[in-house]
Amino acid sequence: MVNIRGLGLVLAMAASFAAPSASYAIDIMPGDYVPLPKGTNLGLLYLQYQTNKNLNIDLNGVGDVPKSSYDLPLSLLRYLHYSEIGGVPVAFQGYLPIGSFTENRIGGVDQRTKDGIGDLTLGATVFPLTGADKPGGTTVGITAYVTLPTGSYDSKVPFNIGNGTTTFTPQLGIIQNLGHGFSIDAAADVAIYLNHDEDGAKFSQDPSVQLQAYLRYNFSAATAVSFGYSGKFGGKQYVEDIYNGQKTDSHGLRAFASTFITPTVQVQAMVGTDLSSADGGFKQDFIGTLRLLKVF
Repeated sequence: MVNIRGLGLVLAMAASFAAPSASYAIDIMPGDYVPLPKGTNLGLLYLQYQTNKNLNIDLNGVGDVPKSSYDLPLSLLRYLHYSEIGGVPVAFQGYLPIGSFTENRIGGVDQRTKDGIGDLTLGATVFPLTGADKPGGTTVGITAYVTLPTGSYDSKVPFNIGNGTTTFTPQLGIIQNLGHGFSIDAAADVAIYLNHDEDGAKFSQDPSVQLQAYLRYNFSAATAVSFGYSGKFGGKQYVEDIYNGQKTDSHGLRAFASTFITPTVQVQAMVGTDLSSADGGFKQDFIGTLRLLKVF
């Protein structure tokens, strides 16, 4: 529990938080690393809602900050195009989040936000191995993402929809077909953040790692359910090379269900929660996502 002196410190340094942002991680949904035929295009709309509580400042004398929370309704537009280069499947994509923070408080004090359009992310994937369509087979995809600081951001505001800097995120994705309708979808990535200066202060962040693994069961070619783990590690944040008590640290469970309602339209839903309170950040009490996918 934070003491009065610690709470004053938290409120004073609130504007230095590189606050929760849509660009912290590259989340996958089961089936994302299925290589589609050359010339295929996908249009996707994500509708997401998340609630976050139990802020922790990872500094001596501070710790948990009571009466701290935020909610974030978020929509995300995404486009993918599949092709081949030298006979090797590839994919190109871009996505853009749009959101608005609500119920945003630190220590019971309402905080300012920067809402609206988030950071644009562009990505390119190569599939050196494609065999998960058969029992026992494996598909491997390697994606290079770059997230550009196009979103709303103000270093003096605690809650920003943008991240304020360019981020490079290489990601390895694997699908392993276990047979009898079962598969494993897994991904590992490392987010590398560029330093940036805001109002005369230098902001920096250590690389952060995300690991995801989901067990999927296909009832048919059109319908599947999945369940698994998503964890984030590292990512300590600094202002003028001084650690501000915030980092990417979470361990959560996710459950998915998807079905094609027509041959070219898929609906997928996800719900999840963090398993424990974070050290150096907010605990995500609930996250829910509805994804609409159109093949054209």
